[in-house]
Amino acid sequence: MPSDPVSRLVDRYAGLGEQRVWSLLVSVFGDLAQSEGAEIDGPVLSMILGAMKVKPEAARVALHRLRKDGWILSRRIGRIRRHSLSPIARRDSLAASRRIYATPEGVPAGWQVIVLEDQAQPTGFVRIADRVYLGAAALKPPETALVLGGADVPTWLRSALTVEPLKKQYQALNKVLAETQSAIEAVDLAPLDRAVLRCLIVHNWRRLILKHVDLPRDLYADDWLEHDCRARVADLLSRIERPDLSEITAP
Repeated sequence: MPSDPVSRLVDRYAGLGEQRVWSLLVSVFGDLAQSEGAEIDGPVLSMILGAMKVKPEAARVALHRLRKDGWILSRRIGRIRRHSLSPIARRDSLAASRRIYATPEGVPAGWQVIVLEDQAQPTGFVRIADRVYLGAAALKPPETALVLGGADVPTWLRSALTVEPLKKQYQALNKVLAETQSAIEAVDLAPLDRAVLRCLIVHNWRRLILKHVDLPRDLYADDWLEHDCRARVADLLSRIERPDLSEITAP
């Protein structure tokens, strides 16, 4: 079982919503077993999910779903099953990691507006009018695009880009991340505690950051806390060392 402070944090993260078990599993494998050849033993996976207060039946159903979808591979070694990401899942997980684990220094700076001759939306850009798209300055626009460099950001544009439901979710996550930073200050985290906290931090950050394109902070309203969350996530993951899974054993 996790320590008392971590158990309380598990409840706080659960209160953020969207804690689907199959999605939690994606986060667990993405953070703890993403490298080629990495596996998680069934008993260890059960301990991690149990510490997250996931019921065993729900965990079995979610694992079956991910195996059926070709995301998880399982093999039996004696009486123990070992689970790993499939090659396709590892590829997709690595691609998503570029955004999930990016530090505040890796956030794009500067922006551009492009006007296209057709309606096809280019990757990484967000539509602001017919055939008009906005994106980070570092993005490569289509060859036929009219490119306009961004300078001062008008208030109406910042309001238009700030999605209200996501704004509130970032505010809620920022609060729980701040609580996590305070809670672990004077706590010696066991390997199971570290596994649980890392996966919950990554999961709740991942489910928000992958819902929108990467844009500079100046393009959003002042109460859009995506970048505040990113700084807290980067700080926490640097302080909560990824555990050796062999260290997670039953009490």
